Amino acid sequence: MGNNNIATIDLRLIVKRIIKEKYVFLIVLSLSLIFSALYIWNEPRYYTTDTKLAPEIDNSNSSGTLGTLASSLGIDMSQIKSADAITPMLYPDLMEDNRFVTELFNIPITTSEGKTYKYFDYLANHQKHSWIAKKLSRKTKSISLGPLSPYHLTKEQNQIAKEIRKDISLKVDTKDGVITITATSQDPLVCKTIADSLRTKLKEFIITYRTDKARRDVAYYKKITQETQAAYEKARRDYAEFSDANQDVILQSIQSKTEDLENDMQLKYNTYSSAKNQYDAAKAKLQETTPVFTVLKGASVPIKPAGPKRIIFVLIIFIITNIILTIYALRKDIKKIFI
Repeated sequence: MGNNNIATIDLRLIVKRIIKEKYVFLIVLSLSLIFSALYIWNEPRYYTTDTKLAPEIDNSNSSGTLGTLASSLGIDMSQIKSADAITPMLYPDLMEDNRFVTELFNIPITTSEGKTYKYFDYLANHQKHSWIAKKLSRKTKSISLGPLSPYHLTKEQNQIAKEIRKDISLKVDTKDGVITITATSQDPLVCKTIADSLRTKLKEFIITYRTDKARRDVAYYKKITQETQAAYEKARRDYAEFSDANQDVILQSIQSKTEDLENDMQLKYNTYSSAKNQYDAAKAKLQETTPVFTVLKGASVPIKPAGPKRIIFVLIIFIITNIILTIYALRKDIKKIFI
């Protein structure tokens, strides 16, 4: 009962102090509501969309179709196994690389109003800003991209790169490897365009990385095949021309020369045939190494803005102001407790 009485007295005391400071509460709360509403309603709205991508998981097991083909060509595919240095878990770190981010600068985007810009130009010169941001920026002229060196950015280019990193995120699910790309923009159509563009760019990066060695192998064996084919064809012509020119000659030296040319032609054919088999196997390896992707969720044009949450913002400011004013009204009583 005693505790209840104390709680009742405390509550009455709080109400009494608030009533005493009612004009302060009315004035300050009214001002906080007005200014918070003016501030948040002046902030530009933004939209968010996402797309989900499931890349094929690399499997170095060579017992499948490629292994069968390679075995028929006399090649041991177990010697060609390799492991990725960049796993899907590291893909989000690509956004930290200036080259990867700056390649987004020249993406063409079209706004909901039908205007077309490069992404850099859109972020640098066509963003909406609150009146406070306009006062602080003191921007007097438009910003152009100019010469671009990914690892030696100008102040303006670095600022836009930071803006892109803030507006775009890459996340990888550790359980199933699904990549989620989220894009944010003041324009809903731009938001979708950037999400789709980043998905395409990420796919290109993964394919280029995963097939780099295989593509170099294909180029190498193609070169060897062309060289050995040319050598074989030359040997074949030499043999044919010598045989035709000495068709009726029965001298032992001529027969020996003919046999030497024939043997040389056969050796060059064997070398060409082996190189051709390796070239075919390399092309098969490239085909197997090239990953496929499944788009689990396509990016859509958002209908409702993701923020700012205006009502929630005003409500939070109202609650915080009430707490501060209550502490102010009870300042003398609080002081007595701690003295």
